[in-house]
Order: sequence, then structure tokens, then C-alpha cells
Amino acid sequence: MGDRLKVFGIDIIKGSIRSRSRRPMYALVRMDGSRIESETEVSLFRLFRLLAAEQPDILAVDSLQEIAADQHELFFFLQGLPPKTRLVQVTGGERKESLQKVAGRYNISFNKFDPFAEARTTAQVATLGAGAEVIAFENESEVVVSRHRSPGKGGWSQNRYVRKMHGAVQLKGREIEQALVTAGLRYEKKETRAFGGCSRVAFRVFAVRDQVPVSTYRGADVQVRISGKRLERIRFRPLSAKPRYLIVGIDPGTTTAFAALDLDGNLLHLQSSRQMTMSDVIEALYKLGKPLIIASDVEQMPFSVEKIRRAFSAIAFTPKQDTSVETKMELTAPFEYANDHERDALSAALDAFRQYRHRFQNLMKRIPPGHDLDEVRARVLRGQSLEQVIGEMNTVTPVPVPDAPPVTVDEKHDERVRVLDGMVKRLKVYVSELQEEIKAKDYEIRRISSCLKKVSTSRDAELAKDAEVLKRDAVIQSLKKRLHKEERHNRNLVKRLARIRKFAELSMEGDVVPVKVMDTLTKEGLRRLADDVGVDEGDLVYVTRTDGWGRSSVRDIADLRVRAVIVAEKTFGGGDPHLSLSFREAGIPLLSDKETITQVRGKQGLCGKDALESALARWKGEQEQHEREKKTELIEHIFKEYQSERGKVVKKGG
Repeated sequence: MGDRLKVFGIDIIKGSIRSRSRRPMYALVRMDGSRIESETEVSLFRLFRLLAAEQPDILAVDSLQEIAADQHELFFFLQGLPPKTRLVQVTGGERKESLQKVAGRYNISFNKFDPFAEARTTAQVATLGAGAEVIAFENESEVVVSRHRSPGKGGWSQNRYVRKMHGAVQLKGREIEQALVTAGLRYEKKETRAFGGCSRVAFRVFAVRDQVPVSTYRGADVQVRISGKRLERIRFRPLSAKPRYLIVGIDPGTTTAFAALDLDGNLLHLQSSRQMTMSDVIEALYKLGKPLIIASDVEQMPFSVEKIRRAFSAIAFTPKQDTSVETKMELTAPFEYANDHERDALSAALDAFRQYRHRFQNLMKRIPPGHDLDEVRARVLRGQSLEQVIGEMNTVTPVPVPDAPPVTVDEKHDERVRVLDGMVKRLKVYVSELQEEIKAKDYEIRRISSCLKKVSTSRDAELAKDAEVLKRDAVIQSLKKRLHKEERHNRNLVKRLARIRKFAELSMEGDVVPVKVMDTLTKEGLRRLADDVGVDEGDLVYVTRTDGWGRSSVRDIADLRVRAVIVAEKTFGGGDPHLSLSFREAGIPLLSDKETITQVRGKQGLCGKDALESALARWKGEQEQHEREKKTELIEHIFKEYQSERGKVVKKGG
């Protein structure tokens, strides 16, 4: 952020934006760079007057609820801000934090019950780059030039008065158009013509509001209004693009896990996945921030973790010896995790934070207010001295810290010194006794550990054997189910083969012809017949029931090229007339069981060969007659159409 950044910080003193009777009053702190210019109490109307007059770079608030009750009012508030003034919520965007926590990052403390102290802190942290800018408009603006007064009912000079106003609107529109052309902005213009000029000129400018070289204007006859195109939803853009520093713990393997903490030890992200590669981990960390410390839970850092550390040029942290499971569970007890891999990654990050925590606390006591604590701590950990870091940053003038008064030490060897010397000797003897006791305890621990190891080895062998037995039993059960399924399938195939053989034997007899029986004239009935005995070209099919038939099922039978379809006499004679017509259109003979002398038993049947031939001959004769009638009807229809068209032509020609 620049040194001469002009910032307004506000905080509500009394009243509410939602109240009609008690309008809000604000504590306003004006800052120019790092210098506080003034602190005053203002109303909302007075605040807008000051914003329009001074046009600061940033208007900083700790909550948008203090200036607008809802999104509609927020759009109205942003519309009234000067084009160059940005509205910044210092407590964050979608994910808000408390003002105390934000100020703590810059080592700033304040009285949260004092509105002026909160406004001052809000302005200071905004100057340092904290918070998120409120974005409410797209990269598109609207400039409208219109009349500033009504023409009225008129009088002797009404026409001259209206012509003067419309001419002024047209002239102002041309001036604005010239300014847009000079600025090189793309725009669309729409004029509303009126007597003597234009009553309204609207420009749709494809640029953000602060880039439009036009200001709001109100004259005697003309007014100019500028507005941005609203977004469907308010967005937030971080005021500072600098990433935050992280302490990252990584547990590599088949399941990769990583945990990210900030430099205050707060958990920011915890994730594990079997599909996550090291490049995915690097990409995820880039989105979270900038890793300062990469930690592992083993003494020798794994090669994959070392590659990630080198990618970020981070500081490596490994424990002096591999971290035990008890220590990991103790470290991660306050947190929730999904599996052991996340626990190991989180414990590595927490162990690293615990190692550096005292150093961070000592630095916080020595860093002057107004400096970015994370940046100072990161630079000190990388080897720079605190004085060098403060000198390079030089963000604000450091607050002088009074030196502590020197402590005087009495050098007299009095009776108390002699007593303390004796106490030291007794404590040394007691320490040696404790050391001997510790050695005996260590020997007992090693002996018991050896016994436990032997018991664990035998127990592990038994458990492995039991696990293998359970695994084999599961495989056997699965194979049994598969065998039963195959046996059922085999029995169905044997039955189907027997029916096909019987049908083939019947086909070889001379006086009768075999018939395949289909239960319903539907797609499902045809599928069951095909699965049972199959349907081949030239077969005779007997349909038990025709209710629920459809043209698609008739077309499917025609596609199989069966020889004929036989139905019951009552269905053939007094059934659906459309059924016979559909079969004629498809070219499939539809015969009755009476004329073909068909007898059905179960899923098979027989019909007389001579009766079938005579029935087929009769159907073919009727089919030929049907075809001739269709052609005759077609020719008559064509002739009638020709007569009709010819009559129209004759009438048209007179």
C-alpha cells in the first residue's frame, strides 16, 4: 500500500441504520498515509458530503451491517460513493473474522468499547492492506442525460422554453460523447428525439464507473446521472494479494494427507486422499497461502516431502526421533480428523508450531505496533535480524518502548547464601539416588518390553491365521453362490433345448405343421418367445391374447419374417378391425385357428398342412384385392386433386 493512501475509518456510535427514529451517528477517523488527520462524529448525510468533497482512496468499515440493512441499501450506498473511493470491509469477505483478530496480526491493540478506537484501528489495518474490497458493479456503466425540470402546462412562451431544454440535453449529450471518444471507451448511444432536440440521451459505456470521464451534474435545465451495472450478488476482492504464511505437515504414502496451520497455530485446512499426487498437494498449498515451514513426523524427511519443501523454499522441520502414536494422539486431541493419515500430518504441523511458539511469542513482545506480524516472523525465521526486518519494512514509525529500569543485585554473602549452598548439596545427593532408581526402572522396562514383544509376535501370527481363514471362507461362499447360479442357468438351457428338439421333430411330420405359441401380442410376449424357443424366418406363431397389441409389436414380428400369425376365431372375426389392417399393411398373413385347424397344448401347437395352404391362398387373394383397392383410391385421390387445382387455375385466369 502507498505511503500517501487516504483512508476514512468509521464505526457506529449510536442509532441504527434500520431505525427510522434514531438515525446512526458515526465515529470518523481520517488518515493520510500513516498520519491521523482528524477524529470527529458525523451523520450519514455529513459522511457522504465529506466523501464527495475529499474523495478518499478507501472507506473502511468493520461490518457492512453498520452502513446498509440489506443488499438493496448496500447497492444504493455504493452508488453514492465517489468513483475513486473503494469500500473495504477490514474483517474479511465471505469468511469474516473479528476486528481484534485482524488487528492482532499487526500487533495493534485497542479498546473495543470505544467507537473512536475501533474506527482508528479500522483505518490503520486498511492502510496496512487488511480486509476485502466490496465489488457490486460489473465492468459496465450507464450515463443518462435528461431534463432537470418539467415543461409544465405552458403559456405564451411554452414552445421556446421546451425547445431550450431539449436543445440543452442534446448539447450535453454531444459533449459527453466527445469525452468518451477522446478517452477511447467503447459505448452504445440511444437518443429520445423531442421538439427542439432530445428529451433523453443514454450511453451504455463498457468500462467501470471510475474510468468514465464524466461526473454527475445538475444544472438549470439538464441533469447527468452515472450508475454502474449491478452484479447479481455482492463479491469481495482481497485488498492485498499477498498470501499468508503457513506451517504445513505432510504424511505421504498410498493415502496422502496434509494439514495447514497459520503462524498462530490455527488449523486452516486438513485433507487426505488416495488419488492425490505431490503436484496436487503443491497446487492446493498454493491456493491456501505460502508455506513457511514444511514438517514431517519422522526423523528422516521423506523424499517426496523434501521435493515439496524445495518447491516453496520452505524451512524443514523433523523431530529428533520418530513421533510415537501416543504423542500424536495427545497433540491432535483438540481437533477432529478422518483417519490416521490426517492425524499424522496434523501432529507434524502442531509439533513444528510447538517448537517455534516461544520464539514467536518473544518476537511479538519486541515488534512495534503497525507491522505485519506474519511477515516479520517469516523473515526472522529465514535468518534476518529483527532490527533489519523492521528497518526494511518501515511501514509506520515504531512506537518507542521505554527501557526497563536496571535491577540492583546485592552482592553480600549473608547467612541465606550458606543455607542455599547446603540445600544444593542435599539436592545433588537426591538427584544421584533418583538416577540409580531410573536405571533400575529402565532395566525392568526393557525386560517387560521383551516379554510383550514375544507375546505380540505370537498373537499377531494367530490373528494373521484367523484373518486368512476368514478371507478363504468369504471366497468359498462367493464361489458357492456363483455355482448355484450357473446350475440354475444350465437347467433352464436343458429345458429350452428339449422344447426346440421336440419342435424340430414335429416339423418333420408331413400332415401337420408345428406352431410356436406366444402368450400376448406385445413386445414383452415376443421377447419371452424368443428367449424360450426362438423365432426364425418362416415360423408359424399362434397368439393366445391380442389385447394390448401395438403397431410396434406388429412391425417387430414383420421384421422377423414369420410365415403367418394365427389367432382365435373370436378375435379374428369380431375383434379389433385395426388389428387385421395393421397386419395387412405389414404384409404378414393373419389367420384364424378354425380355418387352419390349429390345436394348442401348452407352449406348442399343430395345424393342418392342407388347411394352412388354403388359408394362405385365401389371404393372398384378399391381399391382392386390398393392394388394388389402395392403388385405385390413390389414383382417384390424385385425379381429384388435379381437378381441384385445375379449377383454381381456370378461375384465376378468368
